[in-house]
Amino acid sequence: MIFLKKFIASGFKSFANKVQIDFKNSTSGIVGPNGSGKSNIVDAVRWVLGEKSNKNLRSKISEDMLFSGTSERQPAKFAEVILEFDN
Repeated sequence: MIFLKKFIASGFKSFANKVQIDFKNSTSGIVGPNGSGKSNIVDAVRWVLGEKSNKNLRSKISEDMLFSGTSERQPAKFAEVILEFDN
C-alpha cells in the first residue's frame, strides 16, 4: 500500500508561503475553517499527479494555479508542489 507522507506547496493557489504538512499513519482527514485552503490541497495533489482539466482543478485558466497576490503581496511567478510517498 502507498501512503502520502509529506505535502509541500509554494506559490500554488492560496499557498503564497511554503507550506509543509507531514502526514502520520493515523491521519485520516484535514479539517479547518472555510477559506483555509483545504480544497487547494486536493487540487495541488491532483495537479502534481497530472490532472490537466482546469475545470477539475476549480479554475478557468492555467494561470489560476499560481498565487494571484494581494494588496500587500506580489503574485507568484511559479508554483511548486512536492509529494513524498512511502510504500
